[in-house]
Amino acid sequence: MADILVLYYSASGSVKALAQSVARGIDSVESMHARVRTVPKVAPVTEVAAPAVPPEGAPYVERRDLVECAGIALGSPTRFGNMAAPMKHFIDGLGAEWAAGTLVGKPAAVFSSTATMHGGQETTLVTMMVPLLHHGMLIVGIPYTEGELNSTRSGGTPYGATHVSGSANDRPVTDEESKLAFALGRRLATVAKKLSA
Repeated sequence: MADILVLYYSASGSVKALAQSVARGIDSVESMHARVRTVPKVAPVTEVAAPAVPPEGAPYVERRDLVECAGIALGSPTRFGNMAAPMKHFIDGLGAEWAAGTLVGKPAAVFSSTATMHGGQETTLVTMMVPLLHHGMLIVGIPYTEGELNSTRSGGTPYGATHVSGSANDRPVTDEESKLAFALGRRLATVAKKLSA
């Protein structure tokens, strides 16, 4: 059984919902397993340290998760066309892993959520890919052979799975968005399995 790391930050639950669909897609591939992790929040002023273990949900990522994984699915909400600060903060601290080549040759995929249809989904996905490419990872997207990519009226791109949450964060993940996130996880796991062989 090989693990694929599903690493996400979710401020309001939309990216977490996508992460769960990505994880189900990974788990649908024989001998592949999703290892779901998150990153802690960051703030300009720390008043109270975050607990070492989150009170609920996925555990915080550890460096050994990167070593032990056969691939990574990285998810973040969009912040002005870029990934959110907690995910960027985590990635910025991976100099030792970059120098050691920990992630070289492993496949990666990305996913995101925005409040609006044109809120920077694709630029966020691309900016999340850039550090993964610096780590020598192989980027996996969603091909147009996935029917929902052609029919979606909300999230979903060839660059990765996405969701449009609405300006009041009142839109749940649609069936098409969930199916595309599942397809992304399944494709990532299939590629990781082939590379491991």
